[in-house]
Order: sequence, then C-alpha cells, then structure tokens
Amino acid sequence: MTEKPALRYGWTTGACAAAATRAAMLGLFSKGIPAEVTITLPKGQRPTFAVIDPEQGEGWASAFVEKDAGDDPDVTHGALIGARVTPRGEGGGVRFLAGEGVGHITRPGLPIGVGEPAINPVPRAMIEREVRGVLDEAGVSIGIDVTISVPGGAELAEKTWNPRLGIIGGISILGTTGIVRPFSCAAWIASIHRGIDVAVASGLEHVVGATGSVSEGTVQTLYDLPDVAYLDMGDFAGGLLKYLRTKPIPRLTIAGGPGKMSKLAQGALDLHSKRSQVDFEMLADWADDPGLADANTALEAFERAGAPLARVVAERAQGVIFETLRGAPIQVETLVVDRGGKILARTDFA
Repeated sequence: MTEKPALRYGWTTGACAAAATRAAMLGLFSKGIPAEVTITLPKGQRPTFAVIDPEQGEGWASAFVEKDAGDDPDVTHGALIGARVTPRGEGGGVRFLAGEGVGHITRPGLPIGVGEPAINPVPRAMIEREVRGVLDEAGVSIGIDVTISVPGGAELAEKTWNPRLGIIGGISILGTTGIVRPFSCAAWIASIHRGIDVAVASGLEHVVGATGSVSEGTVQTLYDLPDVAYLDMGDFAGGLLKYLRTKPIPRLTIAGGPGKMSKLAQGALDLHSKRSQVDFEMLADWADDPGLADANTALEAFERAGAPLARVVAERAQGVIFETLRGAPIQVETLVVDRGGKILARTDFA
C-alpha cells in the first residue's frame, strides 16, 4: 500500500502579519523593502516569507504576505496579510491599528480589550519583536504605528465565529505558535473557549452547544437568546464541557442529531465520525430490541425504535455531561433533534 504523504504545515495570520511588518520596517530603516524576509516564531523556528506589493513613501512603508495554511482547510488560506508602518515619535513603543479587513473588539471577555483591533496577544508580541529588531539594528529609538490589513477580510469574517464573539468589521489576527497544523482541532476548540469567555463577561445565564445548524436552529425556536449564547460546539463536546468546569454558566442546553447524541450518550466527547462511532449493540440493549444491532445508521435505529430510544439517549447524554462537568454548578438539558428540526426527545433541566 502506498503511504499517504505527510500533510504540509502552514503559517498563521499572526506570523504573516509579523513578516509583513518586518518587510515594511526594513523599507523605512534599512536598504529598502526586500523580496523576502525571515522571522522568528515563538518556539524559535525561522520561516522565510515572500514579500508582495512593497510600497513606501515619505515616512511610511507597507508590504503584504500571502497566507499559506498548508494542507489545513483554513478560511484565510490565500489571503493577503499586510502591514503599514509609520514612525510616531520618540520612545512611544508600538501602537496597533486595524486596516481594511481587520476586525475590532466590541464585547468584553476576549484577550484584547473592547475597542482594540482584533490582533491577539501572541501576534502582537511577534510583531513588536520584529519592530524592535529592526529599530535595534538601525540604532533608532522611536514609536511605531503598525496598521494590519487583510483585503477582503470582512467577507472572510462572515465564515468565522467573529460576528458572534463581537468582533466586527473583519477577521482576527491569530496564532499562538505561528504554525498552522493541518486539520488541527485546536483552533475550533480555542474559539469555543473564547465564546465561553465572552458569554461569562456578558453575564449570560444560559448558553447552548449544538452539534450542527439544524439542532441549533431548533433551540433558537425555544429560547430568546443572543447570538453570543450559541457556542458553536460542533463535534467538540469535550472541549466545551471541560472549559465550562472552570467557567460555569448557570444553564446549558446541548442539542444534536440522533447519531451525535448517541455517541455522546455512549461516553464519546469528540463526536467526529473519524474519531468515534455509534455502538449499535448498545443502542439495541437500551431499546431492548436485539435487531437494532444490525442497523446501518443511528437514524435507522431511531426510526425503528421510536421515541423510547430517543428518550434514553437524551437522558444518558445528560448523564455523561454531568460526569464531565464534575460537579460544576450548571443545570443541563439535552435535546435529540431529527434532520427536519423536530425534537425527538428532551430532558428537563437538572
């Protein structure tokens, strides 16, 4: 059997912003904007980036880097990440500004304060390091304004969780290592955590984790909750529940389709089809129907067993959630929802 080639790593928007900043800084304080730049990532790696669209004028310089996410299906893959740098005065440090396509923070609870450009702490530190490095090489002590831009970023942001998190007007400049690992779950789980942070900071009493858009839509018909209450759990029940242990919110609704909720009821906390499977023999035992062990899908099993099986799954999923929360002061309800949005079973808050 031919081995599959290793998946290719890529670079975060934060790494690209730092590289663009270094290129622009070299334009102001060295021999012009180079064709490529090398930066240092937080763990010491030193990638090199090609510089695109370099420009400079009296007292400013700008450059772009194309975002390469490797083999990860990143919404920002191929986007241009730009930096424009402008001197601001003696000893003023680095001031961050949002250009085209970079969002602003409008809600508390995120690592950056309300009103600030959505440039996360690690990318800020990476950019500051490159600014200081060029200034030190040039023997200059001066404040620098750094404006980060992403042409088309406002449209890209609509495909992310930014609007729900209160990040308005564009994407966030992200990354903790500078490296995008292909098909990593880390970015999704981090977004869930930031969603919980925003919900806590907003004083919400009730949040929702749904496995998909249909089940989320069903919950929206039951409760008048703000968008920030919906935490985009997806397959990552464990990522949501374990973080809620440390930042509990009084009421939690978990909703999903028959397959995902069956896996949760059976103890799985990662509900992705590649990482957990429905145990049909267990469903057959719960329904007291040996024939369900031969079902091809959870949907088939639920159609054959009806409401009693859906009720057992909802109750057992609730039990798994309680076990995972480990006594956190949270009341929980669960919903099993079919593909049309109909509620097959629903537990009471407990």
